[in-house]
Amino acid sequence: MRTKNLARAAAAEAPKDLRSWLVHLAERGKLAVAREGVGLADELAAVSKGLERDQAVLFPKPGGHDIPVVANLFAARDWVADSIGVSEEQLLTHFLAAARNPLPSLEVTSGPVQEVVHNEVDLLRQLPIPKHNERDSGPYITAGLLIARNPRNGIQNVSIHRCQISGPNRIGILLLPRHTLSYFRMAEEAGEALEIAIVIGVHPALLLASQAIAALDEDEMGIAGALLGHPVDVVKCKTNSVRVPAHAEIVIEGRILPRVREPEGPFGEFPQYYGPRADREVIEVDMVTHRDQPIYHTIVGGGYEHLILGGVPREATLLQHLRRSFPNVLDVRLTRGGTCRYHLAVKIDKITDGEPKNIIMSAFGAHYDIKQVVVVDKDVDIGDSEEIEWAVATRFQADRDLLVVSGALGSKLDPTTSNGISAKMGLDATVPVDAPELDFTRIHVKGEEEVDLATVLQEDPNAAFSRVLARAR
Repeated sequence: MRTKNLARAAAAEAPKDLRSWLVHLAERGKLAVAREGVGLADELAAVSKGLERDQAVLFPKPGGHDIPVVANLFAARDWVADSIGVSEEQLLTHFLAAARNPLPSLEVTSGPVQEVVHNEVDLLRQLPIPKHNERDSGPYITAGLLIARNPRNGIQNVSIHRCQISGPNRIGILLLPRHTLSYFRMAEEAGEALEIAIVIGVHPALLLASQAIAALDEDEMGIAGALLGHPVDVVKCKTNSVRVPAHAEIVIEGRILPRVREPEGPFGEFPQYYGPRADREVIEVDMVTHRDQPIYHTIVGGGYEHLILGGVPREATLLQHLRRSFPNVLDVRLTRGGTCRYHLAVKIDKITDGEPKNIIMSAFGAHYDIKQVVVVDKDVDIGDSEEIEWAVATRFQADRDLLVVSGALGSKLDPTTSNGISAKMGLDATVPVDAPELDFTRIHVKGEEEVDLATVLQEDPNAAFSRVLARAR
């Protein structure tokens, strides 16, 4: 008995890393294991897509490589909540609390991620980097946390970027107008490279934190620590000053080169289209370190894991932004059909007419990706796309409730924009405050919530149906 208690205590004290999450999934029947040797080009992604709504999947010896690959860490929204120890209903509130009260990372002198060191770099030989979508330009690192330090004050930023393998030690990277690009511009203006690290294989909390809409010089690693309930142990890279999670699986150390641009793309992105080929920034890799027997994590571009990973943290920060001015905002959802980026549903406890349009305008200002906002009443389930469509169908009139904004900044990955310049649309699908009560009272069958179908329905419907027919004769 004492041995079992010691084992439980050791497990409780063990670091929350990628491996602990995979054990958690396996114990609950949520981790599939593929046959050995699944191809790194296309086949691995095809299997992952087939399982993306149901199971995570581990690929032993993919393409004959010794390092296994895992995909689909988030197959459903409740998995996200489970990964940080809360219910789905508590998910956004918990994320907001972590963002408000970050736990700064704790620097340690060594960590498992530096157990093996490659001074000579050959990325495709050393790491099992897959090619995902059919017209991708080649293998891409898609689940790597890119950690960069502000060259002026040393504060770190954590984000995820698509990273094309362009040579043995060369990576093409797409930098959108966010914090990493700001840091790079500081370094480039000074004629210097920006020191970075790409971290692959971490606990889901670190992935979630990387997607928070945080202010410049807010280190997302502190949000990750708050989500985990303890500071993230970090260790200094061997070739630069970047600090990386000590219990990660793999770290690629390098520099974004100043005044160097090379072709990158196409790549399958979250809008379900290919991001185009263009001259983009370049990383030169100096070293690769990893754990003994590491596990490589990949995300299929545009797949469900890609969407939900970006969606949930954005929802939390959007909810926080809206509630600052509108305390009656109850919940928000970036819809699956809107690629978990472009279409936002907002549930409110409506106080006055006109307010939904103010909320719409505030949502547009919260993040440039938002292209469409639908505001609904508190009786609408915004997790159900049919409910949102029903609210639009029965509570919205285009000549009265539609708001259109032209020429605003949107997503450059939206193929309908002109270099990111986009129109925005808001729909007020709420009931007018002075509407007669019965006009908008939802129909309801008395007792439908309490009925126990198991006690009402017969166990053998075919036999019962035959008896009914026999009596009818």
